[in-house]
Parts: sequence; C-alpha cells; structure tokens
Amino acid sequence: MNHTRAVSTAFAPRGRFRERILIIGTTPLAHEITHHLENRLLTRQIVIGIVDDPPAAATGPVHCDLLGSLSDLSRIVDAVQPDRVLIALGERRRRTPVQVLVESCVARGILVEDASEFYERLTGQLAIESLTPTTLVFSRRFGPSRLQQRLSRTISLLVAIIGLVLLAPLLALIAVAVKLESSGPVLFVHTRVGLHGRSFKLLKFRTMYTATSPRSEWERDNRDRVTPVGRFLRAFRLDELPQFVNVIRGEMNLVGPRPHPASNYELFTLVARNMNELTGGAIGYYTLRSMVRPGITGWAQVRYRYANDLEEEIQKLRYDLYYVKHVSTALDLRIVFETILVMVKGHPAVGSRSSRQEVERPAAVPLTAPVNRTQAA
Repeated sequence: MNHTRAVSTAFAPRGRFRERILIIGTTPLAHEITHHLENRLLTRQIVIGIVDDPPAAATGPVHCDLLGSLSDLSRIVDAVQPDRVLIALGERRRRTPVQVLVESCVARGILVEDASEFYERLTGQLAIESLTPTTLVFSRRFGPSRLQQRLSRTISLLVAIIGLVLLAPLLALIAVAVKLESSGPVLFVHTRVGLHGRSFKLLKFRTMYTATSPRSEWERDNRDRVTPVGRFLRAFRLDELPQFVNVIRGEMNLVGPRPHPASNYELFTLVARNMNELTGGAIGYYTLRSMVRPGITGWAQVRYRYANDLEEEIQKLRYDLYYVKHVSTALDLRIVFETILVMVKGHPAVGSRSSRQEVERPAAVPLTAPVNRTQAA
C-alpha cells in the first residue's frame, strides 16, 4: 500500500463543496466508481480511501488506497471523517459491519449507502456485476408498474398515429429517394425480439446497397455499402420513422430498449448471463430487458449511441437495464427531448471512425459468423 498517497488523500483538507467518500469493499463495482469519479471534470466528490480485509483487497483492482481492514473501520472513520460511506461488498462474502456503521456513521449523520445505487445515479447505468438474484427478487422498483405500462402505451400510440399523419409527405419523399437511388425495396424488414421475447418484423427505410460478398455483422465492415441517401437518413435518425407502424401494431413503444436481431438473441443472452463477477451465478439479464416493449429510441441510444462489438453491446445493456428499473414518464420525456436534439444536430456520419451505427442484419445468422448478403439490406 502506498502510505504516502493514502495519507495525503484520506486526510486532504475539506473543500467547501467537496464530498468525501469512503468505500467498503474492493469489488469491481468499487473500481468502477473510483474510475468514474477520477475522470469526471467537474465533480464535488472524491474517494478518500477503501476499507477491506487484505485477502479480499488483493483480488480487486481499484484506483484508491486501502486504509485498513474491516475490523479497523471505526478507527478509520474517526480519522478520515467521510461524508458518505458506500457498501461495495460482494454477496458471497457479505461481512458488512452493521453495528460499527450504526455507531460510527449513522449516529454521526454520515450517509451510508449501497454502492450500486450510487453507481446508478453517477452513470445512468445498472451495475450488472453487482446485480444479484436476491436484489432482483426483493426489489420493489425493478420494472414498470401496470399504470406506467398503460400510460407509455397510450402516449406511444397517439404519437405514432399523429406522426404518420403529419409526416406522410416526408415519408413519401424519403421512399422516392431510396427507390430512385438504388435497386431494392424501399423498406428493410428484419426479425427482432420484443416484449417477453416474442419476435416481430421491424420496419426501416433501406440505407444500404446489396452486398456482393460475405460480410461480418458489424457496421465498421459495411460502411462502403451505405448509400448517400442512407448516410443522410442515419445521421438524422430518419430511417427509423417507419417504426411508427410497429408502434401502432403494438410491437414497440416510442421509448424503450432497442430490439435486438432474433438471430443474435441467443448469443447476447449467453454472454450477458456470465457477466456477474460477484455471485459467480448466471442471471438472465435479457429476460429483464424484455420486461418492457422495445422502443424507437431509448436511454442507451441517447447515452451511448450504437454498439459495434460484444463489449459495447454489454455496455448498452447496462443502460437498458437502468431504464427498465427506473422507467417513468419523466425519464421517457427526457429521452424524447435528447433524441430530438440528436435529430436536429445529427451525429457523426457513417464512415467516420467515431460513428457507432446499427447495421441492417439479415436473420438467422450468428453474430460472429460472416454474412452472405445476396439480398438488399
């Protein structure tokens, strides 16, 4: 342990508006929290140290110093005087010193909080690695209420009907442009997975030429196939407008997780089930994701845009599960507002290194397998 840094950080003078955070546990979640706080430009929060037993601490990569073991917690709290204490111990070794926390923290007005709840507010993501079966079973907040589901459905249906009527001239103009520019159908129809794992046919304006050779699933390998009109449509999300029809059919809502291709559903499910590093057990995260109807836009789309590999898909899953847990009309309105900003400003054009575009994928093809695109996407 770097004693010099531990002392300088833990005993750093209090800023007038700075909150000092002490973390109990050296799990990956503790690492994520310290990492995010260190990389935030304007933050009033600072991690002053971590408390955990040395054997446990040795297995967890963290960006902060170990101040002592759990048995020394009372002495450490007296010495460093934190404003907030985060509990980041794994379920396997739940050794939370409750009595010490009550006497040394709660009784003194020091806020004690579960680290996963803090992480959610900090990042807008769900901490998948710390999500346990126990927290899912006994959580009162996970998933939408019946009232929320009905309200979301009503609003989505009204917006879809009004949108199709008002945007009919624009839809017709886009259809003509797509048809005149290249051969193939105007609409790209693809099998996706929706509410409760049911499949449906998603509609989009076609934005790609027909492939003449096998291609992978990812956008980075298909940039040369995007048409000039398609590049414009993607930049302003106009290729998604036909999904108003999916909303009217009851297959989608205006806001929700983006529906994944049915051909990749099993692979995504397998990868996600092995994400939990604390319990060592497999949890059906994608079952949770399908608790709500998929959406034309969503929290992951306005926060992370599109994924281009499995690692990025898991990152998007964190945002999707955050939405499922905290779904509300206020959150939906915020997502719609941010989506409108994206549509007005546009985003990096297809072909740039920074773009993460969704690829039009044919059905029944594994994610990692090459694709023989003999039909128009």
